[in-house]
Amino acid sequence: MRGLKLLLTYFINSAVVFIAIHAHVGTAPGKTPQFQPLPSLREQAELVDGWTEERKALIPRLLRKYGIDAWLMSQREYAEDTVFWALKEATQFSARRRTTHLFLADPIDGAPSSYSWIENTEAVWTDLRKILATQQPRSIALNTHPEIAFSGGLHAGELDAVIKGIGEEWKDKFVLEPMLGVEFVATMVNGRLPWYRKMMETAWAIIEEGFSEKVIVPGKSTSWDVEWWMRERIQSLNYTTWFQPSVFILTGQGFPAADEFPAVMDDPRAPDRPIEYGDLIHTDFGVSALGLNTDTQHIGYVLYPGETEDDVPKGFIEGLKKVNRLQDIVKSNMKIGMTGNEILRVALEQAHSEGIEGKIYCHATGEWGHSAGTVIGMTNLQDKVPVLGDLPLLKNTYYSIELFAEHFVPERNRSIVFPQEEDVYWDDATSSWKWVYGRQEELLLIKTPSEDAPGEL
Repeated sequence: MRGLKLLLTYFINSAVVFIAIHAHVGTAPGKTPQFQPLPSLREQAELVDGWTEERKALIPRLLRKYGIDAWLMSQREYAEDTVFWALKEATQFSARRRTTHLFLADPIDGAPSSYSWIENTEAVWTDLRKILATQQPRSIALNTHPEIAFSGGLHAGELDAVIKGIGEEWKDKFVLEPMLGVEFVATMVNGRLPWYRKMMETAWAIIEEGFSEKVIVPGKSTSWDVEWWMRERIQSLNYTTWFQPSVFILTGQGFPAADEFPAVMDDPRAPDRPIEYGDLIHTDFGVSALGLNTDTQHIGYVLYPGETEDDVPKGFIEGLKKVNRLQDIVKSNMKIGMTGNEILRVALEQAHSEGIEGKIYCHATGEWGHSAGTVIGMTNLQDKVPVLGDLPLLKNTYYSIELFAEHFVPERNRSIVFPQEEDVYWDDATSSWKWVYGRQEELLLIKTPSEDAPGEL
């Protein structure tokens, strides 16, 4: 979910990929997404806490992997370390007082491998000094990275408090290992996947309902009408979201010129105007629940009165097929251990060799919408992404394959961008990335409602 206005103004002619032509009222062959209800809040808390304990149990092994003896995190209420949100209990809504965590790779004398304090006195520092004196760690990792959010959550004032609290003699043991925070937050335990798939199905179902004659009345319903309908629909199902849904009219006019790209990069709102017959429309949409977040982009076409799926401009269907091919290229090149920048380079080279022009900007997802892990391109960085693009691709995580392909549509005599975004998970059994629920392979079609049965908006 980045730079959508940038995408929609990026029109360059590209070679036509010849493929089979097909459209349908659904999104993907053989799939009819349904709304998936969430369990009670109490049951949700039990699920989330179970997943958290599974992940915390992996920390000693993670420390050994990166050659770190101890990992220390400390924060105050409303000034939390980013990693705190992956450690907390489901019924915690913030840190309290001073919340401190210590994890050990190989504790001696039968000591536990983890300690936690919620304290507003000197007791936390007294305890820490005793533990450190006994365990004698050679390295103590702190989350102090200047560029990586998941490795840089220790506040400057809290760092001063840590040094004062445990003593200057331990300062020389402090180290920075950015992959600790990144890999801990990125790791998705197996029990999360069935629920993540249900969340993704719900996201698809909301999109399909929103992009239908039940909601859209051509000439009356506007982009923002549909956005707010989607937001309300999320809430009605007891889900929430991590960003405002957006609805763009890909065939619309009046988008910013190329020299205005930087100014619109941070504006998530689509231009608002009525959706008309013949429009190709696009949504960027996600739902949140159970400590997880989805990220999806689909497109639809508004049929003229009397039109059927056979009347959809063939150029639109070809454009969707082209971006599907770009998805395949990216997914097949996402090799574990490669950096995001390496994946970006080889994927773009292959796409260009097949006559596909577009942009790639994939990111980790799951724990956060834009979660911990390497970044594979950004809308404004197609050569390489500094720092984040140099991280290695990890397995046992979720990714959003986010991108667009350009396609010249003869019926409109112009090049149009075809954005798509679908989430994938790492499948250990096949050592490959798989779609969490599926991907859009057919345009959503908005039929014309009869005059005596108007839509909702």
